[in-house]
Amino acid sequence: MTLQINTLVPHQILLAFLLLLLQAWWGNCHPQCLDYKPPFEPRQPLVFCKEYSKFGCCDLEKDEKLAFRFSTIMGNFDHLGYNICGKYIRSILCQECSPYAAHLYDAEDANTPMRMLPGLCGDYCSSYWHQCRYTLSLLLEDTGSPLQFANLTATLEEDRRRFCDFLELKDKQYCYPNVLTNAELNANLGSVREDPKGCLELCLQEVANGLRNPVAMIHADDGTQRFFVAEQLGYVWVYLANGSRIDRPFLNLTQAVLTTPWVGDERGFLCMALHPRFTTVRKAYVYYSVSIKKEERIRISEFMLSAHDDNQLDHSSERTILEVVEPASNHNGGQLLFGHDGYLYIFIGDGGRAGDPFGKFGNSQNKSTLLGKVLRIDIDNNDDGAPYSIPSDNPFLGENEARPEVYAYGVRNMWRCSIDRGDPLTGSGRGRMFCGDVGQNKYEEVDLIVKGGNYGWRAKEGFSCYDRKLCQNSSLDDILPIFAYPHKLGKSVTGGYIYRGCQMPNLNGLYIFGDFMSGRLMSLKENVITGEWQYNEICMGRDQTCRFPKLINSYYKYIISFAEDEAGELYFLATGAPSATARAGIIYKIVDPSRRAPPGKCSIKPSPVKIKGKLIPFYPKTEFVVNKKPTTTPVPTTTTRKTTTTTKKTPRKPIIIIKPPMPTRRTMRKSQLPKPTAPTRKTIQTTRKTTMRTTALPTTIKATTTIKTTSATTIKPTTLTTTIKMAMTTTPATTTPTGRPTGTPVYQPRFTDYPTSMSTAKLTVRAKTKTKTTSKPAQTLPQGKATTIKAGYRTTIMTTASSRTAQIPIITPSPTRRPLQNPPSTVSKPLTSPRPPPPASTTSSALQMALTSARYLDHSGALTTPRYYWSQKPTVSSYKPHRPLINTTLPKPQEEKLRLGEKLEKTEEGNQIHKRPRGWGTGHGYKRGRGGRRLRVGSVRLVSADGLSDRGRVEIFIGGEWGTVCDDLFTTKAGAVVCRQLGFRTALAVMKRAALGEADRTVRILLDDVECEGGERSLLGCKRSRVGKHNCSHAEDVGVICG
Repeated sequence: MTLQINTLVPHQILLAFLLLLLQAWWGNCHPQCLDYKPPFEPRQPLVFCKEYSKFGCCDLEKDEKLAFRFSTIMGNFDHLGYNICGKYIRSILCQECSPYAAHLYDAEDANTPMRMLPGLCGDYCSSYWHQCRYTLSLLLEDTGSPLQFANLTATLEEDRRRFCDFLELKDKQYCYPNVLTNAELNANLGSVREDPKGCLELCLQEVANGLRNPVAMIHADDGTQRFFVAEQLGYVWVYLANGSRIDRPFLNLTQAVLTTPWVGDERGFLCMALHPRFTTVRKAYVYYSVSIKKEERIRISEFMLSAHDDNQLDHSSERTILEVVEPASNHNGGQLLFGHDGYLYIFIGDGGRAGDPFGKFGNSQNKSTLLGKVLRIDIDNNDDGAPYSIPSDNPFLGENEARPEVYAYGVRNMWRCSIDRGDPLTGSGRGRMFCGDVGQNKYEEVDLIVKGGNYGWRAKEGFSCYDRKLCQNSSLDDILPIFAYPHKLGKSVTGGYIYRGCQMPNLNGLYIFGDFMSGRLMSLKENVITGEWQYNEICMGRDQTCRFPKLINSYYKYIISFAEDEAGELYFLATGAPSATARAGIIYKIVDPSRRAPPGKCSIKPSPVKIKGKLIPFYPKTEFVVNKKPTTTPVPTTTTRKTTTTTKKTPRKPIIIIKPPMPTRRTMRKSQLPKPTAPTRKTIQTTRKTTMRTTALPTTIKATTTIKTTSATTIKPTTLTTTIKMAMTTTPATTTPTGRPTGTPVYQPRFTDYPTSMSTAKLTVRAKTKTKTTSKPAQTLPQGKATTIKAGYRTTIMTTASSRTAQIPIITPSPTRRPLQNPPSTVSKPLTSPRPPPPASTTSSALQMALTSARYLDHSGALTTPRYYWSQKPTVSSYKPHRPLINTTLPKPQEEKLRLGEKLEKTEEGNQIHKRPRGWGTGHGYKRGRGGRRLRVGSVRLVSADGLSDRGRVEIFIGGEWGTVCDDLFTTKAGAVVCRQLGFRTALAVMKRAALGEADRTVRILLDDVECEGGERSLLGCKRSRVGKHNCSHAEDVGVICG
């Protein structure tokens, strides 16, 4: 026996270890598009990127744009070049449509830079380099300034290691093309994700908070997309489609409602329903507890909408529809529903206490009482007569001693019921009524309510017998629940809804419900063939699964109710403290991160609402998954534990932000200036692995200039007074007057002619401009022969690249930045071009980030474009060192001490002179800005340790002092507001966790939770906390990089 135990234990340990590995692997699976949303199935099949027609990130409009770009690029190629390189170009372009596009472009975090091109696998990158490496410049020319990438791509294309360091994605599972062939990744792609135990992984979005036991949420079905939230105390609040709340309550019954602050008190305001024709009938119905002469009752009342305010009921219009005496303080039921037949359904509990001890059979089996029943009444046409009438087809209308209002009986304490809207396409299931019925001490159940049905209580609890004598009665004829679960899963069911919304097609037909005591979320799916319901637990997706903007993966334990909005999207209401007076209630929207509806399908424009009073904006309290710090942080609860759990974010790989080396400007004293010389024609010679020829283009600069080397280019010093002749390098080729190599067939492709074969044949490219050769060719090609890949491939590709890039001057003042600080001097000043780059060990990392943009879709190319400024004062000589490498994530504690202004290594001097504006210090309390002008409230500045004007810690001027801003909720939209205030065009990156410097303790933190739309004039116009109110430290000071 001992031997068997010793042999089994290692297997158990190994099994547990493999399970942990599998869970970790699943946590990394994260289909996501470049708009930071889940993939989708396009409404129309794609034509260009056909492989993503079933599931991906492109609709037909995006597909056509990619096809046009492909056609533009391939227009440079002849037939042979088209066949060889077309497949690479197409595959790279189409990765924007991949369901894993965000991972391929390193765009899973909206606050960090992303790649210009998708990440390739090592083998595929090597093949691409050998076959078509000189096409890299063609792929990049539309994503930024050609000047920005000219030297960079030339350096990359000559070195396979650097080339693939830039393009390769080290994650072998997700890199292209492995991501397409990975069976595990694509097995259930687009389906609701399940963990290894079969639990459905969903996410949440917080939509309201600060509520006191929110018991119900309904909508008016009037096109306004408003929803109405009832609190147990007796308040009903109106929330608009933008999340804001009207400060005046829709209804205030706090003086009449019977409830207490005791935890678990079941009495109070329990439900509300609006008339199905609310826009015309303008009536609302409420269900609440009252005490009349020390007798507890359930009251159902009718209210009219105010004639002066569409967001408030007329409190004086209350009319009692029905009252039922409650023998005990529990089991009050509490549901009102309008069925598709237009009748009002009322769900009342069995009267309380344990085991329904009232009478011989209990209240629930006694049809002469309203307790323990489902009632159906007609409340139309009741203005001048009785408050309600009995529908003619009620099942017990003609039965002796039976109350005519009874629609179904044998229920214990039904808590939260719903009516199925039906399948959006077929209408299947429409009108079905689902209810959760709270059990006694063994089972909780979910029932499908039908007319005249007996649901078994107190004879049965779930599927088992409770009262054995009643259970054995052959006349019971009860209807069994569709699902029942034991108390080890939960002790108080909260009924839910069948999902019929538009935004999450995977959830269609899924019945989602929960348990108040255990906090467990659950689901049922009907098998249409057998009629059976399959159970799956719902758990919160781990950080990587829910890593989408505004999503969270934790919630408060006590699930009070479920709801749906006007569009059919699903919500649940929960609290962290089940007391009628505790402001711990939150409303969560249920989100499936695995698939969304196609863009535009679910777009809704809310009808306008006239507002009287003030709007209270919504500020989420739960930390978004994308904003979680890389440390373990507590969350209120998850679905699988009763105690507080912790979540740890998967650390991102460090992202290095480096700009290319900047030219160094030296200002010489007048006595040191060289004597003016006659204008000299400049020939620029370039050193490459192969012999190159030059093509010169003029750039006018009114200064005597000395030009030195940049990157791999060697330039001899020469002085001139008026012009500089610059050249891009190409290899010799025999050309015709049209600029096309002779002897090569030229093919003008159509964008639908997609390459399918791979070849190593000769390749040529048609140049867009004529090229005039001015130097002696390194080799002579036979007339009429096309150049080969080894000898002439560089020739034709660089002819095209040169025609695009050589026409742009090396030094140009930026139109979006400040102009020259002083007018040009009459004395010429020498300028020097950039110094040689750092050693190769650091160049590859610089190249990797040099083609990385903070926002590829909106601000492509802006991050690394060099901009030059100079002062024409002849007596001033100013130097700035090159910027150090900046790590935006800094996962290690010791690395967090590094700031942007600290030097990581000895660097060369730069050409920029940065002046700190007057009144801009490192402290606070300044009231005057440049030129002594008084600062406005809301003014901002960027504080940088090394005086850089386009980046630094964000500080804002409020109340006569400068203070910092916390990084919570701060995105590039907020960064753009800051940058535009300072005269820049946009924000290239937002740096969190004090990456650009931490203020000292004497500086106050003035703003927190800043959430901007991007068009505000200052941060004070954004959603934010009150000035000076925050829950952060200076370790979370936010910084921005502007451009």
